[in-house]
Amino acid sequence: MTTNAQSTPSFAVHIPDAELEAEPLDPAQIVSGAPVVTGKVLWESADGKQVRGIWQITPGVVTDTEANELFVVVSGRATIEVEGGAVIEVGPGDAAVLREGDRTTWTVHETLRKAYHISL
Repeated sequence: MTTNAQSTPSFAVHIPDAELEAEPLDPAQIVSGAPVVTGKVLWESADGKQVRGIWQITPGVVTDTEANELFVVVSGRATIEVEGGAVIEVGPGDAAVLREGDRTTWTVHETLRKAYHISL
């Protein structure tokens, strides 16, 4: 359900029950385990520079290069290590902000589901 601001009425989504679609991980990102990523874009700006959605990852360890993102964890737990920076522990109810270009290692302890807003 990718929609843009001009044609989308206001809406609500129950995040814990939302059906997500497979988002295959690049095998080079997997450090350990067999994590599976799923997600769903709920809204995207016409120019593609603002994206809002839901994202989920099962337990394992993965690396990533971040976008400018604000997210709120709905369920699950993870430790996010920012290269040369903070170690962030997140769980249900936590909001986090990641800087564009940060290199991270995610250790997912329990399947994590989050709602996010990314600015590209």
